[in-house]
Amino acid sequence: MSVDVAVVREANDESVAAFARLLPQLSGRAGPLGHEGVRRLLACDANTVLMARVEGVVVGMLTLVVFPLPSGLRARIEDVVVDEAARGHGVGGALTEEALRLAEAAGARTVDLTSRPSRAAANRLYERLGFEARESRVYRFVL
Repeated sequence: MSVDVAVVREANDESVAAFARLLPQLSGRAGPLGHEGVRRLLACDANTVLMARVEGVVVGMLTLVVFPLPSGLRARIEDVVVDEAARGHGVGGALTEEALRLAEAAGARTVDLTSRPSRAAANRLYERLGFEARESRVYRFVL
């Protein structure tokens, strides 16, 4: 299975439909974005949204966030989702490897991501790609 990964450049019918189909597989709480929501996401200079296609069909996405901090340019990988029907075929790896390539090209010192322990296959993938678990806690304040 050949996986093609590309940066999403515009909020068109294809990208909006892909978000509508894939986001519920990532989070039961994520609401639909619509054209304006996707446009706003793509317009943010810190964000690079990647979509993976197999035979022309969008089967996964990932958001790379690159931002300057006093300690240097950093990056985060967020909202990685691969369609249930395409899991286990290298889609997540292709997306993550392209995000790492883009982060390095931008000059980021590190790339962080979080993954729930229940996502065993995803965690194995990240470790296989060279990510190391950090002794840390993630805190969230819901507004």
